[in-house]
Amino acid sequence: MSGLINGVIVRITLRATLSRRRAMLLALPAIILIGISALLTATAASSQVWPPEILGTFGFTVLLPLTALIIGTSVLGAEIEDGSIVHLLATPVRRYTVIFSKYVVATALTIAFAAIPEYLASAIATSPGSKLSIGLLVGAVAASFLYNALFIFFSATFRPGRALAFGLIYVVLWEGLLSNLVPGIALLSMGHYGLAIADAIAHDSALHAYLSTGTGIGMGLALAVLTIGLGINRLAAFTIKGDVA
Repeated sequence: MSGLINGVIVRITLRATLSRRRAMLLALPAIILIGISALLTATAASSQVWPPEILGTFGFTVLLPLTALIIGTSVLGAEIEDGSIVHLLATPVRRYTVIFSKYVVATALTIAFAAIPEYLASAIATSPGSKLSIGLLVGAVAASFLYNALFIFFSATFRPGRALAFGLIYVVLWEGLLSNLVPGIALLSMGHYGLAIADAIAHDSALHAYLSTGTGIGMGLALAVLTIGLGINRLAAFTIKGDVA
């Protein structure tokens, strides 16, 4: 099996990831964001300041990274933890096929549970066809690809508990705090890559996109390719050693 995506792996991963409890956990932040948007729209309808401020900050530094973290570390981490990854790797499936198949699932679920709710919240606050709504949707979809590349690398490199812990540290300290307080750190922020893409469409300074569109796209692609490549390499090392670091 030499294809880039394996349908069997995709279906198995979807079933394993979307348990009832996990689906409710994933939906909760999105429901909160949409609820906040509806409440603020009803109570501050004349204000055009809060939509980019709230949706940009909360969406790209909380909703998207946390959703991607939960999904990205579970699509591979659960199999590593229970040992079933050994049986998967014993089949004639190339390591990059395993990574890419799980990457596609993780990204699609993040788009469903984070990027689309981001758009819905913006559509409530402004309008479905506004530049802000379209920009946030495109930026959030891009950020879904970028965040999952990083978190799948974490999942392939560390034990599941450590991958989640390192991911939380990254989300809280790097994305949530430092990248918003120190503009230079945005150069290595997945969230700000997404914001740069969103701002290219929305043209709204309140999004606080500290990077140009070209920088956001270029750096985002470079780091996504790098982390996916490292994830494939780590998975290959797993087959030899029978464990991960």
